[in-house]
Amino acid sequence: MMTSHVFTGFGFGPIQAGLFVKEAFQSGNFGRLVVAEIDRHLVDAVTANKGSYYVNVAKADGIDKLRVDNVTLLDPNVPGDRQILLQVLAASTEIATCLPSVSFYDSDGGDSVASLIADGLKNSRADGTILYAAENHNRAAEILQEAVARRMDANVSDRAQFLNTVIGKMSRVVSDITEIREKHLTPIAPGIERAFLVEEFNRILVTRTRLCGFQPGIEVFVEKDDLLPFEEAKLYGHNAIHAVLGFIGALKGYTRMTEVGRDPAVMQIARAAFLHESGAALVQKYARLGDELFTETGYECYADDLLQRMTNPYLADTIGRVCRDVVRKLGLQERIFGTMQLALDYGVEPTNMAIGALAGIAVLLQDARQYNVPKELHFGDWGRLDDTKIEGIVTWLWKAEESRHTKQLAKHLQAAKKTLWDLVRE
Repeated sequence: MMTSHVFTGFGFGPIQAGLFVKEAFQSGNFGRLVVAEIDRHLVDAVTANKGSYYVNVAKADGIDKLRVDNVTLLDPNVPGDRQILLQVLAASTEIATCLPSVSFYDSDGGDSVASLIADGLKNSRADGTILYAAENHNRAAEILQEAVARRMDANVSDRAQFLNTVIGKMSRVVSDITEIREKHLTPIAPGIERAFLVEEFNRILVTRTRLCGFQPGIEVFVEKDDLLPFEEAKLYGHNAIHAVLGFIGALKGYTRMTEVGRDPAVMQIARAAFLHESGAALVQKYARLGDELFTETGYECYADDLLQRMTNPYLADTIGRVCRDVVRKLGLQERIFGTMQLALDYGVEPTNMAIGALAGIAVLLQDARQYNVPKELHFGDWGRLDDTKIEGIVTWLWKAEESRHTKQLAKHLQAAKKTLWDLVRE
């Protein structure tokens, strides 16, 4: 069994713990597994547990418990830990950033993630290093590379390659003690009243590795020459429909995605939006690639699989988590309106997506103060929105960005009112 690889992660959340470190551990190809994490309580708990932690894996028929061993958590804010981290980074063959957003690459000045990685690459003893950028951004790898390059004199591409990722694996941190007990989840480590819960799905797409002679230690990822089409399938398919289900579910008073899955009317709208709007546009756009995903049959399999996974009772995703950050999710280029624009570009009317978009606006208006919506836009009853009010809300949401489809988008929002009204009051 090879153990020549060294893995370093940044951020110890469910994707890092339940995907990257888990796969590195299970591969048997890594002699060392290290993660930088600033949650001191978490670092101390895993350290006290002799480098072991636990992940709960939601399958279609139950939950499996998995223990991952021989992991070192380091707090880069602690001088001794930081020194060890820099030494490990200099030996690392694979690095994965799993941070809340790409903005965290450059935060904290000299102690930023980009600075630490740059220091490690400057002193690298590895024959090659690949860096997975797992943040939800289709240029995450390029942004990270640029941030690292600004801190280096040498060309970072000589022995290092920054890889984008398409991570369709759903996950959550369960912090409700009652839920942990009811689901018999195993906490991350003794003394931590939180549990990692990730779905079993494991088909992760990454940029193809092009470093001469380099063989990744994590062997299960699927390499693609061009990730953009698959990133769009995730944003305009997976992410978009997930938000549609969450927004409509919130208006219906549901608290779990499992409840949405038991509502045939909502699921019918979501499936129609997935197949006949998102899918119809993406298949037209990318059929030339010859990839099975971008065929009617392939996309239908993709949609049906995801609809089942999104509402998996063992994952038990919360409506609150799906609906969080509603302002960003209703951005012009984001999952909902981005999908609607793509559909219109290809001659597809986004009728069902509009129902989800209006539901999102309704969720926004219900908590207008929380989302810092200007007082003049506190319309309250979304059922009474007219053209002028809709224009005011989307102008604020889109921060004055313009779309050639603005009038059509507004028309579809208006047309969705009766359907959403009937759906919510069933």
